[in-house]
Amino acid sequence: MAASSVTATGFSSSFHGSWGSCIAGEEYAAMVAKTGPSRVRVGKPLRSGPMMGNVNEGKGLFAPLVVITRNIVGKKRFNQLRGKAIALHSQVITEFCKSIGADAKQRQGLIRLAKKNGERLGFLA
Repeated sequence: MAASSVTATGFSSSFHGSWGSCIAGEEYAAMVAKTGPSRVRVGKPLRSGPMMGNVNEGKGLFAPLVVITRNIVGKKRFNQLRGKAIALHSQVITEFCKSIGADAKQRQGLIRLAKKNGERLGFLA
């Protein structure tokens, strides 16, 4: 039995061995194999599905005008007009890219920029 005593700095013990000498070779491998995985798996947090719609709904300089027009014209007709306007704007961007010699990647970047600007200004409210 190991004797221990309390000193002014803390606890002390007469044990001077190493823990590695207690379990050796095959015994250690067998013990580790029996313990199983030490990690606990935690599932991914649940995410809500993709939100359809504009994150800037009701925001932007032109948002009130867009909402009033949608209420007057009707949602179906308004979406048709919006689709035509977006298509025409994309054609203008494409023609501009052709005239300055921009490639397809640059053209796509300009179209994405136009969409972001439209969201910020409230055109897509």
